[in-house]
Amino acid sequence: MALPKKKLQGLVAATVTPMTETGEINFCVISQYVDYLVNEQGVKNIFVNGSTGEGLSLSVPERRQLAEEWVTKGQNKMDHVIIHVGALSLKDSQELAQHAAEIGADGIAVIAPFFFKPVNKDALIAFLKEVAAAAPEVPFYYYHIPALTGVKIRAEELLDGIQDEIPTFQGLKFSDVDLLDFGQCVDQNSQRQFDLLFGVDEQLLSALAMGATGAVGSTYNYLGKKTNQMLEAFERQDLSLALNYQLYIQRFMNYVIKLGLGVAQTKTIITLVSGIQMGPPRLPLQKASKEFTLNAEAKLKSLESHCFH
Repeated sequence: MALPKKKLQGLVAATVTPMTETGEINFCVISQYVDYLVNEQGVKNIFVNGSTGEGLSLSVPERRQLAEEWVTKGQNKMDHVIIHVGALSLKDSQELAQHAAEIGADGIAVIAPFFFKPVNKDALIAFLKEVAAAAPEVPFYYYHIPALTGVKIRAEELLDGIQDEIPTFQGLKFSDVDLLDFGQCVDQNSQRQFDLLFGVDEQLLSALAMGATGAVGSTYNYLGKKTNQMLEAFERQDLSLALNYQLYIQRFMNYVIKLGLGVAQTKTIITLVSGIQMGPPRLPLQKASKEFTLNAEAKLKSLESHCFH
């Protein structure tokens, strides 16, 4: 089994998928997007084709092509390119996993199937095991997001004995607000070198205190620099400053969540901050309103004048 070239830690940006106004993938801006994340946000890890990336709204050929583009453009610039290969069809997931291995992805992640749902841990493990086996040399991550999948199997329960079934299991993307469950994932696996990545950006400081080794999220596309400063403050045990950064992030998140924050709005915010046109989402999602765009821009500008000390 191939080991990760370096431990996956720190921030992992859940990338959006740039699209044209007609809903086709805009591959032309991926190179610029990579440079922006690395140079402007200080983020060198990415999670591709997940929820934020509209992965489940893309066809299998599109997901393959997009994965190739990110791996190619991220070469020698990104530390980790993790490809989400989850799908409703086991065969699609296996094809995407095998492809990710072929193109040299640094890891694969899988969401629980959410139409025909696994009814218990054994059923979910059986599905994940078959996907992981299609890429037997690639670190494997489970993507836990019960609010979207409706699969309520606790992550703590899933992790118990998982490496016996899936030898390539490397960690978890935990996108839930249940800090008891997350804390138990940390506590009960302290002897294993799992990457326990938290996925609720506005609560990251709480998860760091619980023992998170990193974080995967959409806001690291545009608040990566600020979040990295929070991580640095936490590492120095300057909890007061770390809290100031978390509250700064929360002020913006609280504001846009009230306006209605989804993939379309996230694309708009990244476009505002990066200057790279991310385009609209694919149907059935609707593009962000002009009102949202103006309000988000004004809020970002007002926060920029905020002083931390």
